[in-house]
Amino acid sequence: MRILVTGGAGFIGSEFARAVLRDELPGSEGAQVTVLDKLTYSGNLANLDPVADNPRYRFVHGDIADPALMDEVVAGHDVIVHFAAETHVDRSIQSGLAFAHSNVLGTVTLLEAALRHRVGRFVCVSSDEVYGSIAEGSWDEGCRVNPNVPYAAAKAASDLMALSYQRTHGLDVVVTRCTNNYGPYQFPEKVIPLFVTSLMDHKPVPLYGDGRNRRDWLHVSDHCRGIQLVLNGGRSGEIYHIGGGAELSNVELTERLLEAFGAGWDLVEWVPDRPGHDRRYSLDTTKIREELGFAPRIAFDDGLAVTIRWYRENRAWWEPLQERAVWSRPEQRDVPMTTV
Repeated sequence: MRILVTGGAGFIGSEFARAVLRDELPGSEGAQVTVLDKLTYSGNLANLDPVADNPRYRFVHGDIADPALMDEVVAGHDVIVHFAAETHVDRSIQSGLAFAHSNVLGTVTLLEAALRHRVGRFVCVSSDEVYGSIAEGSWDEGCRVNPNVPYAAAKAASDLMALSYQRTHGLDVVVTRCTNNYGPYQFPEKVIPLFVTSLMDHKPVPLYGDGRNRRDWLHVSDHCRGIQLVLNGGRSGEIYHIGGGAELSNVELTERLLEAFGAGWDLVEWVPDRPGHDRRYSLDTTKIREELGFAPRIAFDDGLAVTIRWYRENRAWWEPLQERAVWSRPEQRDVPMTTV
């Protein structure tokens, strides 16, 4: 099998590429992996260092919105697993242009190439944020998208374009939507690595609004197992939810992180809420559980402990990235930053 992983130098994409190349995902053993990444601020080739010498690995530097490059790269691949996207909500609030370029135009450009070269399966990796906010209960896959911020709107458009190519052209497309991911190699402006790397050095951490916004947490390796199950057995034209079953408010998450470092609430900076901040996300994961047998294996507290240890042991990885993180730049300190 020849797999093209777009955005494969990012957090989740690199985890998927590493897992495939280590033969950790049943059904992809022995696969050849091409990683395509534009290497924008959060793309990092160091994420692929552990597999850089694997003879089944190839890296291509480029933009999914480049038609000529996509025509060249997509040719010969059996499967595309599409992670490439601009994902940072706060950056999308500052400007949505890059999000429309990558998440919408880029996805369509990739779909066109997949259609021309008769790719066997196209997995479009998406987010629970496309649904907006839900006060009670959980969204199932039949719920309509209702995004509230430019990032989520661009991802919803990406999903809908992918599904339209299945219905119009018969391209074998499946869409996955996940809850909040965490784990090693996550860019340090996201909430958990931001808090961990700050608390490690006894620096203050920012918390939005009243801190009562709620998210479900999913370890990145569990997410990649779910994606592989969908790749192997998901029904064409369908959406599958992948969740971790660990719903916490931002206050509850902050409490866990403070406790892990023996820190107090004096290190928490309460910052104004961001525009369009969704109150709660929750995905119904019945479909992937019943059809494909998915269940998360990593309990949140266990995964968080391992993640904290990884950041403690890999300062040389994250310290050079801090200057790229919006929250680290003094001119952005008046902008409330990522606390999901």
